[in-house]
Amino acid sequence: MRVLATIFLLTTAAIAADWPMFHGPDGANRSPAIGLLTAWPEDGPKLLWKIDGIGEKTSGYSNVTIKGDRLFLSGSRNGRSLVFCFDTDGKQLWEYDNGPVWTKNYPGSRSTPTIDGDFVYDFSSMGELVCLSADKGEKVWSRNILTDFEGENIIWALSESVRIDGDRLYCSPGGKKASFVALNKRTGETIWTTPSLGENTSYASPILFEHDGLRIIVTTYAKGMFGVNAANGELLFTFRHEQRYDINCTRPIYHNGHLFMTNATTPTGTGGVLLKLSVSDGKVSLEEVWRNRQIDNLHDSVILLDGFLYGTSYGYKEGVFLCVDWKTGETRYEKRDVGKGSLTWAEGLLYFFSEKGDVLLIRPNPAEYDVISRFHLPEEGDGPTWAHPVVFGKRLYLRHGTFLYCYDVAR
Repeated sequence: MRVLATIFLLTTAAIAADWPMFHGPDGANRSPAIGLLTAWPEDGPKLLWKIDGIGEKTSGYSNVTIKGDRLFLSGSRNGRSLVFCFDTDGKQLWEYDNGPVWTKNYPGSRSTPTIDGDFVYDFSSMGELVCLSADKGEKVWSRNILTDFEGENIIWALSESVRIDGDRLYCSPGGKKASFVALNKRTGETIWTTPSLGENTSYASPILFEHDGLRIIVTTYAKGMFGVNAANGELLFTFRHEQRYDINCTRPIYHNGHLFMTNATTPTGTGGVLLKLSVSDGKVSLEEVWRNRQIDNLHDSVILLDGFLYGTSYGYKEGVFLCVDWKTGETRYEKRDVGKGSLTWAEGLLYFFSEKGDVLLIRPNPAEYDVISRFHLPEEGDGPTWAHPVVFGKRLYLRHGTFLYCYDVAR
């Protein structure tokens, strides 16, 4: 009975865990949800509800984050960046105006709000970083990261979702005063800065890991990626990985002493690369293991599962689904199907969301492309479906512009 009770408590804890930031509890894009459908009806899982009004038209690409019975995401209306809070039945509880929103190339919000305890942190496309009470959406503090650290906005606007660890909040102004900063999450005051790299920031969100006793934060900048010491902001390494338009959107993946990085292959793009990390006397060196230009993901949607990378390409054949061996860089297969898109993982299966609104349930299999079920999102939103899918609490959340759809995927 004691063993059964322990299993029940562990299972309950897994189900109850929040989805507090972009790509989930640890940023690995794996859902703790269990008891999910292993196949969908022909017309897709049951639609529980939808929200129409997260701004207007192509109002943003923010994913949902979830704490308890509350959902958070960003959108825009009348040139303003908005943070929304809904309950899990789709009822709006509050919204907060976080200043001007990006109105040029692909207008609207980008970042996904980050939840920490009783607070929500939103980083607008124009650099406005705000801490809000999760209960009522009241401002605790705010500061403009571009202004404070003399940064410049980038071609398609700031898209980073901030990372919180302990009492610190991390983000990338890419400015003349600092390339990367740690702030006090309760006050917004600067704790440390990493000196300027002389380049703009890029679009990815930071990752955090420990290797050989050193806690390291890695993120991207216009020309590649860099790593800093989480204790003091000391620059540990830079790695040039260039793309014609400085698009480094996909976060590096750390696993077992190695870093994987990818960007969109163009005539000057570089695709995917795996690097081995070595630490000596607090210093980090990188050694290239392999390169593969085929795995050139654009929108931060590559997942490592059981020694294999899964995701879609961008420039390579204009978007195919790929499986690549983590150790060797060998492409196990490539399949042309619904084109480019994003994905997440839950209970052994991949949930793929194409930028044209196709939704696929895929069994990760290094031997073949194995689609179990598929359906198409209603033709209601405008523009590409670039927000990533989220599976949480036996529900599938899909965002398209001003719409948020909630599907029942309980078995």
